[in-house]
Amino acid sequence: MQQRERLRDEHKRVRQPSCRMNDDEYQLLARAASACRMSVASFLAHAALKAARDLDRTAAEIATEREVLNELFALRRHLGHIGNNVNQVAKALNSGADAPNTMAVLDAVTRAARRVDVFTRHYLETETTAA
Repeated sequence: MQQRERLRDEHKRVRQPSCRMNDDEYQLLARAASACRMSVASFLAHAALKAARDLDRTAAEIATEREVLNELFALRRHLGHIGNNVNQVAKALNSGADAPNTMAVLDAVTRAARRVDVFTRHYLETETTAA
């Protein structure tokens, strides 16, 4: 293998930033670096510098990830509340009691399903446009 040309002193990399990753993140990074035939350090430097040179895109991607996570957590909480209500309706109906809130619970299930559908469609359209 041919050795790469040494950087001139003014371009030599002397800073050594540090970051922490879990095992899965590091394995993903190592595989990506290997696929590019780069060391992990070189891959990190290249990827970070590319992101830093295009801050508008980088900030948009990070914001999108946060929005996705926030929406998913909100959906999870909402579905948990609905699940509790469905269980209460089922318990009441199974014991022979009246469940006057049945329609409200079913409406909430329908709204949650629509919300999941709208979010999924929006996310898929955004990802398709970005790719």
